[in-house]
Amino acid sequence: MRDGRSFECLVEEIDYLLRRTSHIVRHRGRSILSTFEITPPQFTALVTIIYNDNLTMGCLCRHLYLASSTVTDLINRMEKADLVERVRDEKDGRVIRLRAKPRGHELLEEVMAARIRYLSDVLGHLSDEDRTTIRDSLAGMYDMMVARDAKTGDDSGEAVGDKPREGTDDG
Repeated sequence: MRDGRSFECLVEEIDYLLRRTSHIVRHRGRSILSTFEITPPQFTALVTIIYNDNLTMGCLCRHLYLASSTVTDLINRMEKADLVERVRDEKDGRVIRLRAKPRGHELLEEVMAARIRYLSDVLGHLSDEDRTTIRDSLAGMYDMMVARDAKTGDDSGEAVGDKPREGTDDG
């Protein structure tokens, strides 16, 4: 694999496999969500709110790349479902912050447990060594991408609201 074309072919194959894997995980994640009383956009908002303390509506709009009216409707439905609440900022009463309620935290735990069961089923036939290799490879790739983007000042690829990996100091 010393010639450039072999390298390019390998990179194309990695890109393809990452996109297909991401598609399957996203599709399965939506399937899992359908067994709970939450839509995919609501779940994304819930995760973002939980992992980004004291988020304002404006910040949530930017994180989700959605219009204010869309996010307002989303939060209204989530409030009715007892998942989140709007809280006035103590220092500036004009600012409204979003906070997950206990039911929101419980729902996140339930959904994540279902997702982990799915991945456990998929990866269960592999040896510990193979699972560790997959994890280490993905972690290394993630770290390289974050470092590269940090150098260029591009944080658009950051997975907003994602829980940091164990053993990292990502927050």
